Amino acid sequence: MLQLLRGKKSGLFVKIALVLITIGFSFFGIESYFVGRMDTGVAKVGDIEITQDEFRERFNQHRQRLVQMTNGQLDASYFENPEIRQQVLRQMVDEKVLLAANDELGIRVPAQRVRDEILAIPAFQVDGVFNPEQYRMALQSNGLSPLGFEERVRQDLGMRELPTQIGATAVVTEAEVDNYLRLRDQKRDFRFVRLASPVASTTEVGDDEIEAYYKAHADAFMVPEEVSLQYLELDARSLEIDETPDDSVLKDRYEKEKSRFVTSEQREAAHILVKVEGSGTPDDQRAALAKAQDIEKRIREGGDFAALAKEFSADLGSKNVGGDLGWIDRGTTEEAFEGALFALAAKGDVSAPVLGSEGYHIITLSDIRPGKTRTFEEVKAELAKEYTDGERERAYSEKAGRLTDLAYEDPSSLETAAKALGLTVQTTPLFGRQGGTEGITANRAVVQAAFSDEVLVQNTNSDAIDLGGNHLVVVRLAEHKPSTPMALEQVRDRVRERILAERVQREAKERADKLYAELKSGKALADVATEVSAKIEEHKGIGREAANLDGRLVEAVFQMPRPQGAAASQLVDLGSDSYALVQLDQVVDGATAGLDEKTREAARATLQQGVAAATSSEFVEALRRQTKVTESLDKLTDL
Repeated sequence: MLQLLRGKKSGLFVKIALVLITIGFSFFGIESYFVGRMDTGVAKVGDIEITQDEFRERFNQHRQRLVQMTNGQLDASYFENPEIRQQVLRQMVDEKVLLAANDELGIRVPAQRVRDEILAIPAFQVDGVFNPEQYRMALQSNGLSPLGFEERVRQDLGMRELPTQIGATAVVTEAEVDNYLRLRDQKRDFRFVRLASPVASTTEVGDDEIEAYYKAHADAFMVPEEVSLQYLELDARSLEIDETPDDSVLKDRYEKEKSRFVTSEQREAAHILVKVEGSGTPDDQRAALAKAQDIEKRIREGGDFAALAKEFSADLGSKNVGGDLGWIDRGTTEEAFEGALFALAAKGDVSAPVLGSEGYHIITLSDIRPGKTRTFEEVKAELAKEYTDGERERAYSEKAGRLTDLAYEDPSSLETAAKALGLTVQTTPLFGRQGGTEGITANRAVVQAAFSDEVLVQNTNSDAIDLGGNHLVVVRLAEHKPSTPMALEQVRDRVRERILAERVQREAKERADKLYAELKSGKALADVATEVSAKIEEHKGIGREAANLDGRLVEAVFQMPRPQGAAASQLVDLGSDSYALVQLDQVVDGATAGLDEKTREAARATLQQGVAAATSSEFVEALRRQTKVTESLDKLTDL
């Protein structure tokens, strides 16, 4: 969730590209609820179980991210690939392994670091500044409390800590930087002859050949299997409820939940952070305190707080703006810091040095926003909406439970449930295993249920299928049209086209192999070009990122070995039955002498990033090997 909330933000932690594993959020601390019950987990890491619900939620988050990234263009069948589900499960297992390692090593994330991370999330900001009200609203809409969300952020940062620290140990030598630059900036001179897709030697295709091909490839010429479904649909949006609650009901709710409508006092603050240097010994702390007290003295003697913050503060995020931290309300920062800030009596007051997790803070109070309680009239519309939403939710939950029970009690029909709940049995048009284009037939969960053993073979009602947003359906088979062979006369032209296409493909490959063999045996490239009535294309000084050439050709050229005396040769498949006969003439390594330090530093950073990523990945894999991990991959299929 944190990754989703961050959106386009490119903060400090997002920039840590050392960690190969993208760490998101799971629900933690629920394992104990499953102890002693039936084993329904998809994996177990030591004593920690990953439940089906945890996996389902994570997989749905993964699906939503990819759909958003591809603007909905990603084929739904992609998510049916077992390897995709296994990748998500492996990520979750690695997270649990890292959490266990953190507990064993006693790794903790400072409160200030959690606070800084939350303050930087754009979803909680208004005009680029953290807004407590926006923060509360965003959490409330996701069913989270501030403490619960802070714990999630703390766990997320904690899971990154070990891989990040391990990756930070990566060392890159000057020789490795030189080798990287020589390879990265390498240029190559080569020539090639393009062998265009040939015309088929003959377009004659006899009836016997067509019939033989049709029989040999009968499975390619089938009418796809199709089904039609009966279904009952329950949608909370269509439920009839009383949408005009009495004022007395709303007032009673207002009085009971009045604390929700109280805006706590907020304080605008600035600070100067003096870090405790060294290993944090008593002497180190005394030195930091003495420095902080000296800065405090200068402020009290008339020194400019903002100027002193710019000069002395160790908080890189605020020092350049005079130590400004914006508006702060209770519960969003460290206890010691908060206590000192809210103890200040008036604007302009300055605190004595306060010891926090990162050092000593000198705090000044810039402004105060008194707390306020919103009146009943101000929140009446909000309460009315909450009431109707709650009534709709209650009615939906009641009917959804009843529908699930009735469909299970009479699995041979939907009529019983329809009559009891006042619903109408509807029927879909026929659709195949790829799903339909509209209505419930476009939903992958519905399509999976339609072709499941339960519905298709046993001819029983499905389980309730959640379509999201308090919307579900129960389906059963209405009609099944098995896959049947198409008559030869229906597909004769298609068969002929496939025969001709395969003929061209085969002849193109045979010609390319023959010409490449001649080139390898010593025939000149010019003679090969003459033989096929083509011209030689010559390119010099081509780099790896050449944009005006076929990428497959450039990639193949840079995979060729350096020529030893004579030019090196290679046959390259360019796709669409075309090939290229390539001769590599010369390889010129990138220059390393005389490069400015900025270029070398950028190259070193790139190498360190790669080495760090590999090192971090190896570390996580080592932790995984030392932990007893049991995966139930068979349980992933229907989740």
